[in-house]
Amino acid sequence: MTNRIISNSKILDAVHETAADLHDAGFIDLRRMQQYDALCLESIPEYSSKSIRELRNRNKLSQTVFASILNTSPSTIRQWETGARHPSGPSLKLLNLLDKKGLEVLI
Repeated sequence: MTNRIISNSKILDAVHETAADLHDAGFIDLRRMQQYDALCLESIPEYSSKSIRELRNRNKLSQTVFASILNTSPSTIRQWETGARHPSGPSLKLLNLLDKKGLEVLI
């Protein structure tokens, strides 16, 4: 019923596979299985000001368009790129999606 999640840890892979089997057999409810799924998610890397600028330039976006795609302000993008502020939360997740999957995922 759940998708196969592959983490960077053999131990977490084994725990998740066992939990999935227990869920399929009816011993673990969906809420508990979702907790095991969350355990195996990859951590989101931090993005430096240089890497944010490179990501924007790689996608050939202006700061204004980049801000619009990430649902933030152009001044926030400028602050990220100068190192005055650092992205966090949903913005960090969106940067990671853009980096890993490409612009098509966010449009």
